[in-house]
Amino acid sequence: MPDQIPSPTGIPDFRLENVGMTFGNAVVLRDISIDIHKGERLAVIGPSGAGKTTLFRLLSAVLKPTQGRIIALGRDTRELRGRSLRNLRREIGILYQTENLIPHLRVVHNVLMGRLGRWSPPRALLSLIWPQNLQLAKEALARVELRDKLWAMPGELSGGQQQRVAMARLLVQQPRVMLADEPVSQLDIRLGQEIIELLNRIAASLGNTLLVNLHTLELLHGHFERVIALKDGRVFWTGVPEQISRDLLLELYGAEYRQMHLHEQQSEPGTCPGTATCP
Repeated sequence: MPDQIPSPTGIPDFRLENVGMTFGNAVVLRDISIDIHKGERLAVIGPSGAGKTTLFRLLSAVLKPTQGRIIALGRDTRELRGRSLRNLRREIGILYQTENLIPHLRVVHNVLMGRLGRWSPPRALLSLIWPQNLQLAKEALARVELRDKLWAMPGELSGGQQQRVAMARLLVQQPRVMLADEPVSQLDIRLGQEIIELLNRIAASLGNTLLVNLHTLELLHGHFERVIALKDGRVFWTGVPEQISRDLLLELYGAEYRQMHLHEQQSEPGTCPGTATCP
């Protein structure tokens, strides 16, 4: 098993201390202790049911841990209520597996949804009639290469374009941290590559921490500084993408390994998807 990489110095954006999460009698996460530092590009991998999405919901303070604690951007999520909880969520941008666009609203309105956490209710309602911060929406769409789609309806866009609209929404939100929960699982590998590259560029331009829950392991290499692998609700391994070996993937994914066709991607001797070499 490869050695774990050392943690950076400084105050982390997230500190998880012996975090556990249960739903009734089902234990989904157990004894998770990790630090995630400002500006990190981090991928979370693992088999289905490993607890990846639950981890992201905890980081975004949608859920609160049933054991341990999470310090998110300097605040203990267990203690947050009302406005303080809303303020934290405003600083954490989320990109979902599906685009979560409102189908009957034009692209401009969907993009400006990223400002809702900063607007008063009257201004938010006014924006549905007369879009507020129109220039901000235009600039965000230009950065995701959809300048000409400002007044389009979501149904007129491809899946990749809809995901770009969701990223433009993140840009106008201006969060401190970006969480992407399997953002490319419904896209082909070429479009997935484009989305991951764009996410990295956006995070770099904002100086943000980026965490991506990733099922497509070919996209690990060149995009992430660190990988956390979950299995059975625990941290199974952490390290850099270049340290991932075939044996590690087999142990991590078990029967799911062959279903992911990883063995086909490794048909050339000594190669691993998204990594350097497989010993």
